[in-house]
Amino acid sequence: MEFTKEKTVASYVNENIANAHVFKRYGIDFCCGGGISIERACAKKNVELSEVLEALEKVNSPITEEKDFNNWELDTLLDYIVDTHHSYVEENIPVVKAYANRVAEVHGHHYSEVIKIKELFDEVSGELAMHLKKEELVLFPFVKKLLTAQRQKQSIEFPHFGTVNNPVRMMEHEHENAGDVFKEIAKLTNNYTPPAEACNTFKALYALLQEFENDLHTHIHLENNILHPKAIALETEVLG
Repeated sequence: MEFTKEKTVASYVNENIANAHVFKRYGIDFCCGGGISIERACAKKNVELSEVLEALEKVNSPITEEKDFNNWELDTLLDYIVDTHHSYVEENIPVVKAYANRVAEVHGHHYSEVIKIKELFDEVSGELAMHLKKEELVLFPFVKKLLTAQRQKQSIEFPHFGTVNNPVRMMEHEHENAGDVFKEIAKLTNNYTPPAEACNTFKALYALLQEFENDLHTHIHLENNILHPKAIALETEVLG
């Protein structure tokens, strides 16, 4: 993809619908007002052209690095989950909600499913926001405390929640609930396939919902299949 200041906003979006999320973040109209150059669009919104172009290049750069998560130290994995997946959820919830609200408002009379999609995402985004905070304030700090005790050969007391199994079970139950909501969203969107006549905002909503679900699947895999079993084993080693 060529990144030039003369190219129109609509052209960028037509080449890759994910570019719409960059424009949304900067408040640039990529739908009805997308026929102007990106340079002019940035000037109208008083944002730096170079910053927007850099963000677009990042979206379109292929990610080829493979990570051996299973062999990472647990504290490295915890930091990665927060910096990568928690940050992704927090940054993208408002963007998805803005898309969903707009599409439901404009197209809900003809495509009733988008109203249900909006309601489902409102529900799951609220639950995810609380879920992340519980991990960051309860589970993750305790796992780091266990790691410190193991490395320094120190003893620690059992936590107020009894055992790490308790928050782990709660987190996995909430993961399952979020996964079920996205299964319903995928069904309602026909596996994220927008109508043939959909506008760019409609397309962007479905594309970002699919990206959000993909990120969620990776996020849940790292926790359910790597972090949680290792945290349980670590607690057994440190506390007996």
